[in-house]
Amino acid sequence: MSTAHVEQARNGLTGSIQVPGDKSISHRAVMFGAIAEGKTTVDGFLAGEDCLSTIDCFRKLGVTIEQEGEKVTIEGKGWDGLQEPEEILDVGNSGTTTRLMLGILATRPFHSVIIGDDSIAKRPMGRVTEPLREMGSIIDGRGNGRFTPLSIRGGQTKGIQFQSKVASAQVKSAILLAGLQSEGVTSVTEPALSRDHTERMLTAYGVEVKRDGLTVSVKGGQTLTAQDITVPGDISSAAFFLVAAAIVPNSHITLKGVGINPTRSGIIDVLQEMGASISVHNEQIVGGEPIADLDIKTSTLKGIEIGGDLIPRLIDEIPVIAVLATQAEGKTVIRDAEELKVKETNRIDTVVSELKKLGATIEATEDGMIIEGRTALQAATVSSYGDHRIGMAMGVAGLIAEGRMTIERSEAIAVSYPTFFEHIDELLGGK
Repeated sequence: MSTAHVEQARNGLTGSIQVPGDKSISHRAVMFGAIAEGKTTVDGFLAGEDCLSTIDCFRKLGVTIEQEGEKVTIEGKGWDGLQEPEEILDVGNSGTTTRLMLGILATRPFHSVIIGDDSIAKRPMGRVTEPLREMGSIIDGRGNGRFTPLSIRGGQTKGIQFQSKVASAQVKSAILLAGLQSEGVTSVTEPALSRDHTERMLTAYGVEVKRDGLTVSVKGGQTLTAQDITVPGDISSAAFFLVAAAIVPNSHITLKGVGINPTRSGIIDVLQEMGASISVHNEQIVGGEPIADLDIKTSTLKGIEIGGDLIPRLIDEIPVIAVLATQAEGKTVIRDAEELKVKETNRIDTVVSELKKLGATIEATEDGMIIEGRTALQAATVSSYGDHRIGMAMGVAGLIAEGRMTIERSEAIAVSYPTFFEHIDELLGGK
């Protein structure tokens, strides 16, 4: 277990950085390259632990993958090139790897077993395994297939019209991937629009994807053709520095080449509504994904209400938004965020408990939290609870807290942002 220390940034954050590649897109680039025909190259790959778990699993499925830093080459052999694994597929801490791989394995005519770490063992998989069983896949595991370890025996599957109870890109993606190798048409209807990286990237790989409002569908029997993929900077990683620059006095930073996919850019909307001085420059489309440079400086902020359809567009950013809210005048209410309870930790409880240690006025609710600002924070010893986003949110809080912050279990941050503390040092001028 490693420990990190963060001190108050008395001279502000200045300069520009390139945040790591988007985690969601990095996962999909490897997976889709593995089931595509031909050689796929990926630039800007996030070499964090979660995405490396995806590479490891597909290597065990017989796919040749070379990875050197941010460059990955995948020798795709198509759907039928996947082989029955001799070993258990260990997804580590990665929910995306688990759920999307279930969709791919559900149609393959062999047996495989998926296992993950203690956190993955607690995360709900029934939301994916139940519709995949309905399509005809044989899946079993703990809690009647609701939790890992999971055993999958794929085979002949048929398309379904699935009404999802949650707006989840992982659920939607798993079902669409199974649908591509199933008889007939498969559709997924969501209560609100979740991230659409799968739809965009499948289209780039030559798949016909149809959307009608909140329903997306694919026809079975389609193949993927290898592509060259450039991964934009991850807006979920950028969010930590956007918040830091908004609340640390005397700050002005630029984040280069960040993905601003409208299904993911809720953090920008929240910052703007709270009064942050943020601007978007150099907008362009790369590989079907919109990217831009984001410029932000220290701002006077006000509390707001965050809920409804905005939540799926910023669910991963809520821990750091809670830190932001401690420095806004008035009350910030976060609601409709029950999904936070089934992330790497129960993020409602962990955010509230750790921010209270710093003196924040914050209370948990059934579906979110209420934060009263503006509050001067005092450094303390906090924990990531093994959750990368909690660890980074505490790192941002440490930049404004009086004293020296100690973050226990800081190794979790490497899941999505291995260079997080180096980038803090860089923006502090190397101090």
